[in-house]
Amino acid sequence: MIKLRDLYKKALATGIENDPRGKEAVRKHLDSKKKDYEGMKDKEKEFFDLESLENPYADSRILNGTGDEEINTALAGVDIEAPELLLADSLNAKGKKIDLVIAHHPEGRPYASLYEVMGMQADILGRFGVPINIAEDLMEGRIREVERRLSPVNHTRAVDAARLLGLPFVCLHTVADNMVSTYLQRLFEDKKPYTLNDVMDLLREVPEYREGAKNGAGPKLLLGSGKRKAGKIYVDMTGGTEGSKDIFQSMAGSGISTIIQMHLSEDHRKEAEKNHINVVIAGHISSDNLGLNLLFDEVMKEGSFQLLECSGFRRIGRG
Repeated sequence: MIKLRDLYKKALATGIENDPRGKEAVRKHLDSKKKDYEGMKDKEKEFFDLESLENPYADSRILNGTGDEEINTALAGVDIEAPELLLADSLNAKGKKIDLVIAHHPEGRPYASLYEVMGMQADILGRFGVPINIAEDLMEGRIREVERRLSPVNHTRAVDAARLLGLPFVCLHTVADNMVSTYLQRLFEDKKPYTLNDVMDLLREVPEYREGAKNGAGPKLLLGSGKRKAGKIYVDMTGGTEGSKDIFQSMAGSGISTIIQMHLSEDHRKEAEKNHINVVIAGHISSDNLGLNLLFDEVMKEGSFQLLECSGFRRIGRG
């Protein structure tokens, strides 16, 4: 058993520990937030997200619940919306006793604020040799684009459903994506795959990607042939959503040869191809599974609870 607040705090601490930017960059981000808040007028503070003073990830939050709830059984899925919440309510009616519903992808305010975590992509690229002025400049335009796209979305629907059904609800997005990014980056730096075929073989050894491959959603070589040398590998799997499509020239200039991503839009693919960058798509849902599983492994050290799987999630422990 674990309290919701403790589960959430452990997930947050684990996400920070595995942030690809490094803990110092996270600290500076939080310091900047505090400075912004302290400089606000009282009438502006009413609209400020106080949680952001301690949590650097706007897309990971407790969506419904006080935090004091005791969690013995949780229903977890990649996407949780009204149908999955009704499923939880139905399972409760059948005696399953669901204490918490856990989503990976954000809902509510975290969904509306998804664009706020995208700035971390510039810092990560900076660590890989992309000039920070270029990375930040290109990301600013892309962040504004995503903000405009999310602005009209009816983002409170799932949270409203959870509230009416009396279901504690939490979303763990970037905190889980950080786990994937750091895990895979360390894997490739340790194993040093020589060719893209070697990259693919390494991915297929990861249980979540192996399962994805069996279901037709596993790793795919999007750009480049299997015999090409992998060169310098950049794992791009955190920071909200896809970055700027204009960044690939700077990536190539910094010596990046291969990028590993969850997914890639057609416009982004064309730009990567134009700049001769190899692209391996690890798989979106498989990567989300990997991130959640790695996160749950750590959270359950704080207190054990049963996980019921739904909406594309499959529990694979590494304990």
